[in-house]
Amino acid sequence: MSQNTFSIEFFPPKTAEGAEKLRITRGKLAALKPAYFSVTFGAGGSTQAGTRDTVLEIQREGLNAAPHLSCIGRSRDELRAILAEYKAHGIRQVVALRGDLPSGYGASDLSSGEFSHANELIAFIRAETGDWFHIEAAAYPEMHPQAKSPQDDLDNFARKVRSGANSAITQYFYNPDAYFRFVDEARKIGVDVPVVAGIMPINNYTQLMRFSDMCGAEIPRWIRLKLASFGDDTESIKAFGLDVVTQLCERLLAGGAPGLHFYTLNQAGPTTTICQRLKLAN
Repeated sequence: MSQNTFSIEFFPPKTAEGAEKLRITRGKLAALKPAYFSVTFGAGGSTQAGTRDTVLEIQREGLNAAPHLSCIGRSRDELRAILAEYKAHGIRQVVALRGDLPSGYGASDLSSGEFSHANELIAFIRAETGDWFHIEAAAYPEMHPQAKSPQDDLDNFARKVRSGANSAITQYFYNPDAYFRFVDEARKIGVDVPVVAGIMPINNYTQLMRFSDMCGAEIPRWIRLKLASFGDDTESIKAFGLDVVTQLCERLLAGGAPGLHFYTLNQAGPTTTICQRLKLAN
């Protein structure tokens, strides 16, 4: 599996205690030697300082860091400044997203800023910085929850790639057929960038259902029923989750996925175990 890369995602901590916990988590996950660590960006850019601080700390530790950049609520000047800062610190990779709408915003508010869509942000980054950054875009094997149709969503993905994205990371999913079909359909319209599979370890049933409802990720019925049957038995939930997600990863890699991107929720344990089972850990 040496030709496959894997990467790890964190969210920026909000407290000093959270920052210290993340340092410990990061130390454990760094031992797995991921290609890079990405750091998310809050709705409307609400964690901009936290994202920047976490990314630069990772970079100072000698690890590769990829900040998320969101265009919702950001001006060109603000983005220009943050791109210049990342470039000055030697950051070479970014994850460019439209971003989540802040609480109270509706779809009609998208037109109020300088950017409305991720492809516009990607084009801006490319125009401002040339080939300095490797740009990751988002992909949605089960369709973005706000897309009008699967074809509309696929066309939007193509726009992001044609605007300058080098590769893509998917929303998490548990149906590998959705991933393979999405990649096949993208190839048919001439989009041939690597599409890395986003992986969400299963550690907490209630939390997983809440996240999935928000982002439109489908939990297959057999998985939902099995998880629900465990009730408050957290050890059984975790053991079942490890088996399900490891098998998902095995099928993705065997089917040609170029890599895996783990949504860790700032926890080391589940991702470490899955990578060890897959023999991705060095």
